[in-house]
Amino acid sequence: MRAVILAGGLGTRLRPYTTVIPKPLVPIGDRAVLEHIIRALDASGVDRIDLCVSHLGQLICAYLANADLPPRLDIALHWEQEPLGTAGALRAVPDLEGTFIAMNGDVLTTLDYRALVDYHIAQHASLTVAMHSKQVDIDLGVIEATDGRVRDYIEKPTLSYQVSMGIYVYEAGALQHLPEGPCQFPELVQRLLAEGETVAACETDADWYDIGTVGEYERAAADVERDPEKYHLEPLLVPKRDIFASMRHLRLRTMDSGLLDERGG
Repeated sequence: MRAVILAGGLGTRLRPYTTVIPKPLVPIGDRAVLEHIIRALDASGVDRIDLCVSHLGQLICAYLANADLPPRLDIALHWEQEPLGTAGALRAVPDLEGTFIAMNGDVLTTLDYRALVDYHIAQHASLTVAMHSKQVDIDLGVIEATDGRVRDYIEKPTLSYQVSMGIYVYEAGALQHLPEGPCQFPELVQRLLAEGETVAACETDADWYDIGTVGEYERAAADVERDPEKYHLEPLLVPKRDIFASMRHLRLRTMDSGLLDERGG
């Protein structure tokens, strides 16, 4: 089974970390989030991984060259010469055939990737989106009105949505619907739907963190520290504490100086 990891984003919402290190390399425990992803994919039967890289991609190359990864994995890196978007980036990967996983390089989850692929196949879908329930707190009074008349007033409601986890299963044929140039994933979904293609949604209650903001990053790191066995972590054969020491120092220094800003990006 094959997987593509999208690891070329700028990670602006996770600054200042991502001014010196690409987002897929932010540390969760003693490993980069990218290594967590690679190990989980390997455990699910993936034997070939393609990484689409751009921003600070040289550091990703250096990390992988020194990482203690499963030896059976075939890992290839593909450089985006210009930003192509979360769907358009797949054009940089040659010979994509059949069924494959594609996912963002900043996701920490206990999702069973094999079960996701099985669901996709059972749905006869061109594309399947892994989705998770997300609650959003509205800190204001919400008014429902028609023709200038109030029908209801709800004080600070909590809304529930099904959101994309940034993890997908493709049939290679879905790529034929990509336009020329950059393309974001939502645009590809709309194109597939317009053409009558089946786009499936697979809901899961697996643990999931989209490590795109400082707050989510801190929550993910705390969860792994609290319950490492949940993520099937094994002892490191090659210690990486020295690699991540500067990251932890950066975090403490920026927090002390008030430079962390979760609003950016």
